[in-house]
Amino acid sequence: MTRVLVTGFEPFMQDTYNPSWAAAQLLQDKPPQGLEVTAVQLPCVFSRSIPALREAVRESDPEIVLCLGLSPYRGISLERVAVNVDDSPGLDNDGRQPVDEPIVPDGPAAYFSTLPVKRCAKAVHDAGISSDVSLSAGTFVCNHVFYGLMHLLAEEGNKRRGGFAHVPHTPEMPAVSGSGIPCMPVDTTAAGLRVVLSTAAAHRSDVKVAWGTIA
Repeated sequence: MTRVLVTGFEPFMQDTYNPSWAAAQLLQDKPPQGLEVTAVQLPCVFSRSIPALREAVRESDPEIVLCLGLSPYRGISLERVAVNVDDSPGLDNDGRQPVDEPIVPDGPAAYFSTLPVKRCAKAVHDAGISSDVSLSAGTFVCNHVFYGLMHLLAEEGNKRRGGFAHVPHTPEMPAVSGSGIPCMPVDTTAAGLRVVLSTAAAHRSDVKVAWGTIA
């Protein structure tokens, strides 16, 4: 069995539900064949999210880590790169708003995902679920966690592989109603993420295709 850690975020601000955490729980409850999935919820807080992630990695000792976050975009977005900056567009759940602060002082400017992001996105798309490769995870808590994950894996000597994916809203979320925000049922999101995990577990190398042609 391949051990996998999947993280999702707690609800943000006034929300009572976060699809990233709901999807993570579904993956734990019904993992892909041959994979053992542990789901852990992270706080949507700059100061506490990376310590919580590090603790989850220590406790579950995974071979693959996939962190999930919520975005206002269509489909599952496999993030390619994390950048070493917090430049928050708003407050986190502790009311903090860092601006132009490094995540890791003197750390590398960026890290690439060590999952085969194009191969995963293409496999999800071929399964009939919307997916693409994203070249920016933003500069909020999602990117913060993504960079923190990749920095941890680099510190460990890259004995594990990891990356980040953004998932869409769900139809029942209050923010979606009448807003035009794309959405996807969480069961469909979880189905797509199972394809991501199975593909990542089966392949270390990526496919070489133009990223904009996947979806």
